[in-house]
Amino acid sequence: MKPKLLGMSLLQLQEVVAGLSLPRFAAGQIADWLYAKGIREISGMTNLSIAARTAIEEHYHIGHTLYTEKFISSDGTKKYIFPTSIAGRYIETVMIPEYEGEHDTEMGRATICVSSQVGCRMNCSFCMTGRSGFHGQLTAAEIVSQFMNIDEAQELTNAVFMGMGEPLDNWDEVSRALQILTSEWGFGWSPKRITLSTIGVLPKLKNFLDESKCHLAVSLHNPFDEERAALMPVQKAFKLEDVLSLIRRYDFTGQRRVSFEYIMFSGVNDTKRHADALIKMLSGLECRINLIRFHSIPGLPLQSSPRTRIDDFKARLNNAGILTTLRISRGEDIMAACGLLAGQER
Repeated sequence: MKPKLLGMSLLQLQEVVAGLSLPRFAAGQIADWLYAKGIREISGMTNLSIAARTAIEEHYHIGHTLYTEKFISSDGTKKYIFPTSIAGRYIETVMIPEYEGEHDTEMGRATICVSSQVGCRMNCSFCMTGRSGFHGQLTAAEIVSQFMNIDEAQELTNAVFMGMGEPLDNWDEVSRALQILTSEWGFGWSPKRITLSTIGVLPKLKNFLDESKCHLAVSLHNPFDEERAALMPVQKAFKLEDVLSLIRRYDFTGQRRVSFEYIMFSGVNDTKRHADALIKMLSGLECRINLIRFHSIPGLPLQSSPRTRIDDFKARLNNAGILTTLRISRGEDIMAACGLLAGQER
């Protein structure tokens, strides 16, 4: 199989053209065709000579991955199923629309929820992706393909790396995908349109904070070490205290944001004791908390907190000066809501 051009950075494309004895500027032309114009065939790169196109085509192919299935929720959310380079394994990508206008018929925001791994090795007890095991890494090409090959590719306004996998556990490929998305030679997106969600993989979190200007979301879910470790075994390797210590070294008072995700589990992390510990833990840090209703997983005894308790928890945090919101659940009827992506073997 010939290597893919899709997923290559400008530097890598410069190495490609150098290897084919083509002029250096051809790399920028190829990048423009790949990412700005979304070309599907090398033969369509018409500002390259026929000889250049022939040379490229002999050694490379573009390498898009197309979805094989699509599911549509009653709330308009869509879930796309993409094959991967791992035989028999698939990933799931979600598009979350927000409508506006007099009759809510005009597309406002269109957010893509991107997967970064085939499965996940973080093994969080409340997440179907983690419970399905780890099967391999996605390449930058497979990550970028998700953006380019859903039906709403031209309408996307925002992206969240909150799909299958832990992005920082695949940092090399995710980093290249972010570079493609935010560079002038790539998609040209502002980093402020992109949020990366992580459990706090150290030291890759520092790499992300140093190398990218995208927003950060941290999966917190419990302020107490032992209780958090029971939900998220990775707490033993990457302690929340160390994650927060690193985050406090960066400036989030401007346009870049840090938020904390907090799934509400009934009787587990939804008491005043937990709220007060969060308030103390995040004191002085410019941030927000996104509360999330837990979506039940078959065979798992955890239940979502009742709405009244969620509202009380939210009010306690807001009254303490921490901006706290409740995320609206989307796509639950097609297993596309938070924590429900699994990408089963097909």
